[in-house]
Amino acid sequence: MAELKKEPVDATPNVSDVETVDVATEAEAVAAIDAPVSQGEPILQVRNLVKHFPLTQGILFKKQIGAVKAVDGISFDLYAGETLGIVGESGCGKSTVAKLLMTLERATAGEVFYKGQDITKLSGRALKAVRRNIQMVFQDPYTSLNPRMTVGDIIGETFEIHPEVAPKGDRRRRVQELLDVVGLNPEYINRYPHQFSGGQRQRIGIARGLALNPEIIICDEPVSALDVSVQAQVINLMEKLQDEFNLSYLFIAHDLSIVRHISDRVGVMYLGKMAEIGTDTQIYDHPTHPYTQALLSAVPVPDPAAREGRDRIILSGDVPSPANPPSGCRFRTRCWKAEERCATEEPLLAIPERFVAGTTPATHESACHFAEERDVVHAA
Repeated sequence: MAELKKEPVDATPNVSDVETVDVATEAEAVAAIDAPVSQGEPILQVRNLVKHFPLTQGILFKKQIGAVKAVDGISFDLYAGETLGIVGESGCGKSTVAKLLMTLERATAGEVFYKGQDITKLSGRALKAVRRNIQMVFQDPYTSLNPRMTVGDIIGETFEIHPEVAPKGDRRRRVQELLDVVGLNPEYINRYPHQFSGGQRQRIGIARGLALNPEIIICDEPVSALDVSVQAQVINLMEKLQDEFNLSYLFIAHDLSIVRHISDRVGVMYLGKMAEIGTDTQIYDHPTHPYTQALLSAVPVPDPAAREGRDRIILSGDVPSPANPPSGCRFRTRCWKAEERCATEEPLLAIPERFVAGTTPATHESACHFAEERDVVHAA
């Protein structure tokens, strides 16, 4: 009987097949990212987002000795056409959240879904499409604009990265349109940043954010460096643009009055965690978390009669270090309600048990074992 020869099996995958699969997957992701979202549907879903910055020791041989837990497991949804305000003290992780959503920082753990696509795992064309649809307005209008570039170059630079948005011969007209939209003279296109006031510079930053026709704009304390009168003008402009272009805002600030004015829902952060989240009315009129109640009680009240009858909450101690946060509840070291359970069991962000069967809507969540409503007199 003739001996059968065994042919060697090539276990190496066909390179062209692998590339085809990758391209197809990327194309599907880009198509999903560019698909429209209906009003009222979640456009951005954040799940257990974590960002730890390592603490190292040594010069030549660096050894990690700990980590700064800037963001430590926060979750929230941003709906199409809404404004979600994020408030909290300096250092609580608000700006780090903004950088993570913009993929300017890589998350330590967690997921960020934009139209069903986890942007923490995207790359190439898919990530480029996400960055086109999610733009940012920065805090400082004086340092966020290149002083050596004209306004036309600053706004038009985005078209160099995304040429599909505006053809090369049409870019000057497009930049002038954007200047007009934000309330600036289109003839200012050849001026430099130093020739504008702070409020005008922030309008330029907003125009740059609008250049690529985004769906989401992340506003990282966009009015904190401006005078009060100019703040109102910029906020009114942002509300007008939201209605005109159907934008969704993630509005980060520490001024509670401004956040209430512009936001549909509000999230309160403390030491890298989300303490409470709900509609603006729920958070401001019926806060359930002790930290939210303390924040609202510190808002200045112009009415002397209301000021006399207000319930002022004074917190003891300092904010703990994010490199060594307390066990259990992060707020327990400053909370007047703290008990042994708070040190051993971390409260989850959820509807408080005592309100589940009551009238509190499902959108009002609090991370406290002893959450209860408390009316706090505050500025409208």
